[in-house]
Amino acid sequence: QSVLQGIILIPLRATCLTFILLLAWLFASIAIFCQHGRGSVPLKGWRRRMIRTTLSGLTRTAFFIMGFQVKVKGKVASLSEAPIFVAAPHSSFFDAIVCALTGMPSIVSRAENLSTPVFGTILSSLQPVAVSRQDPDSRKNTVAEITKRALSRGQWPQVI
Repeated sequence: QSVLQGIILIPLRATCLTFILLLAWLFASIAIFCQHGRGSVPLKGWRRRMIRTTLSGLTRTAFFIMGFQVKVKGKVASLSEAPIFVAAPHSSFFDAIVCALTGMPSIVSRAENLSTPVFGTILSSLQPVAVSRQDPDSRKNTVAEITKRALSRGQWPQVI
């Protein structure tokens, strides 16, 4: 019975996840298409709403298909309460669960991740703070960018 379920569920889940990933890529591509000042100006209006609703919903759906059911106890802090949101260990795909539950905030990510096919486009739509490991001033620039976004009085989304 377990073998039969594996034969059916694994391809079904893989197909659904591929479809969700391609939908997320499509919505992210639409959101950042013809965006002026990419990365230096926050997304506004329909672009930001589309990222918050569709990518958050698609990410939650993907984790549900993979078998994760997450319940939030309490209330997620709003942008005005916490412009910087800290999640640990910041090294696994579980960070995506936190992102989906908090409305797809900006994240701190390696600059190399932005050039990854499909995932790079989705990541770009979240307007990440890109960290370059080759740049000696990158740590200082990252802190300055996070501070700038945190003090923007709601123009930028939360930073995780």
